[in-house]
Amino acid sequence: MNIEIKLTEEPKLKPSDENNLGFGTIFTDHMFIMEYNGDRGWENARIEKFHDILVSPAANVFHYGQEIFEGMKAYKNNGEVFIFRPDMNAKRANNSLERLCMPKIKEEDFVEAVKKFVEVEKDWVPKSNGTTLYLRPFVIGLDPKLGVHPSSHYYFIIIASPSGAYYAKGMSPVSIWVEDEYVRAVRGGVGFTKTGGNYAASMAGQEKAEAHGCEQTLWLDGVERKYIEEVGSMNICFKIDGKVVTPMLNGSILPGVTRDSIITLCKDFGYEVEERRVSLEELIVAAENGKLEECFGTGTACVVSPVGKLINKDRTMVIGNGGIGPLSQKLYDTLTGIQYNMIEDKHGWRIKVC
Repeated sequence: MNIEIKLTEEPKLKPSDENNLGFGTIFTDHMFIMEYNGDRGWENARIEKFHDILVSPAANVFHYGQEIFEGMKAYKNNGEVFIFRPDMNAKRANNSLERLCMPKIKEEDFVEAVKKFVEVEKDWVPKSNGTTLYLRPFVIGLDPKLGVHPSSHYYFIIIASPSGAYYAKGMSPVSIWVEDEYVRAVRGGVGFTKTGGNYAASMAGQEKAEAHGCEQTLWLDGVERKYIEEVGSMNICFKIDGKVVTPMLNGSILPGVTRDSIITLCKDFGYEVEERRVSLEELIVAAENGKLEECFGTGTACVVSPVGKLINKDRTMVIGNGGIGPLSQKLYDTLTGIQYNMIEDKHGWRIKVC
């Protein structure tokens, strides 16, 4: 793929305090953009100055939700810059695009675009412990027509934001609200895709969780309302009686890149891993019998997020002793060690950009 590079003549002042970067509010100098035009396919790939885009108020993305995105990170260690398993993001993006009737992007082109963009913006990758350059590739439908139909024109864009450490004050367990009124997704729908509508649908549950003093929402299946699916921004895993158990991918659960990596690492550590249906009742019984040893979320932002409590109506399940489980800590240390090029990468996940 030929990518034209037009560097800005007015570079921004980069943040001097990497301890207060926050998330998603500062953006780099440039953006990647490529256009899809009907029968001609994807064309005009370029990296240019970060700018607002001109989109019709009647554009398909606003009215019918033809939009998908990915979340990725670039990491810096000793001046070298790395990304993590971009091929999986490319595959997942194409699965999302196909489900929403949008044109696929060649996986090698997706990866090349990410790598070239990160190379151009390498000086924006923060170097302080735990900080990253968050990458947001996304595709939007552009046709300015009202009427439910797939668009014939699209933008594929990548933007980036230097982001602070997720655990700026140290890793700490979260409390999660088990939601049994609202549902996030159902099998046969778009729950397995990374599209904005899934996140919009989750906001009511997130507000309920916060009203009950919890940081996240744990979603149950949309049919029987009894099987665990995922957390609002993470996949979920449990350590039950020595085994690692996680809900199987059934079409309504996002196939997380971190989820897949964590499953692989657990097997490397010698744990038996079960991907299957997990009922809320099973967790309640395991907690009562002292067999619910750990619970943790997995995702690009947090990597591993230990869960101290699960709360459902008037029932509170304290996981382990409510602290950080040893497996949760080991997984976090190992995966971040791989991502930051601090320990050996036996699986070839870490890709050096420059």
